Amino acid sequence: MNFASDNVTGAAPEILAAIAAANDGAAMPYGNDAVTQRVEAALKALFERDLAAFPVATGSAANALALATMCPPYGAVYCHPDSHINVDECGAPELFTGGAKLVPIVGDAGKIAAADFEAALARSGKGVVHHVQPAAISLTNASEMGTVYTPEEVRAIADIAHGQGLRVHMDGARFANAVAALGCAPADLAWRAGVDVLSFGATKNGALAAEAVVFFDAALAESFGYRRKRGGHLFSKMRFVSAQLEAYLKDGLWLKHASHANEMARRLAEGLRRIPGVEQLYPVEANEVFARIPDRAIKGAFADGYVFYRWSGEADETCRLVCAFNTDPRDVDGLLQSISRHVAAGAPSRKRA
Repeated sequence: MNFASDNVTGAAPEILAAIAAANDGAAMPYGNDAVTQRVEAALKALFERDLAAFPVATGSAANALALATMCPPYGAVYCHPDSHINVDECGAPELFTGGAKLVPIVGDAGKIAAADFEAALARSGKGVVHHVQPAAISLTNASEMGTVYTPEEVRAIADIAHGQGLRVHMDGARFANAVAALGCAPADLAWRAGVDVLSFGATKNGALAAEAVVFFDAALAESFGYRRKRGGHLFSKMRFVSAQLEAYLKDGLWLKHASHANEMARRLAEGLRRIPGVEQLYPVEANEVFARIPDRAIKGAFADGYVFYRWSGEADETCRLVCAFNTDPRDVDGLLQSISRHVAAGAPSRKRA
């Protein structure tokens, strides 16, 4: 009954089985194994083009190391203020880029609008030695607010970026949820929309610890192998990371998991909309729900054993509730019943005339 994050869940049985299978026999180290080679081939097939892919174990490493290949130490990386790279990575992007600056662009519902990005570039001081120089933009899809960039929205931003010599990075920790929500081809939301480098996430969607940095421009990947080694993510027994990704991609497991998580979030959102006094804050397009819930109902749900976050501290009535690949619909319904019951218990009674 834990809706705090999609990180609270265990690993999918298929992925655990793949790790166990990879444990049988010997394999060459440092990514020179057959499993890692098959993962890159599977990603090429998935994205319908040639590419270079590098397994790593965490999303923070994927993002920070990817941005380090795209941005010089004197560069600027544009991002949403609520993005993971800006809020939750403890300065890793700044460290691995050698000091590049993150420049937030405010946008509604966790997304950056193309017009706002263009305006930020216009006042960036490009070519002025006193200012950091625009180098990249990072888009989070699905966003931290559970909303989704469409291919058209990504393309509009990418066209502006490429027109001024910037690269486009996508933090795809929940890329599967975005693709499942849109029903599009993965390529349509990635390189066809102008994304140069994708942090392709699996950990939040059933893996134990596995992400892949996917370069759609092979030339851009030239230094990444060295950066990955220097950053401590070239595992000697890489096959155990790669085995997770191989199982994740096999037979569409990644989209099956994401579709279930999205469906549970929709179920939760629809139920919350029917509870008086509960306000949904953003469109529910992936697997996260943000809602303003009366304090008495939050405390009551906590007392009933449900777990979720108050978004901005102990006094905040804004809550984030996240569904995962294995969220039980009975837990969703139970949470809704708990919140509804506690809202009703605190409502003023009606006096008879």
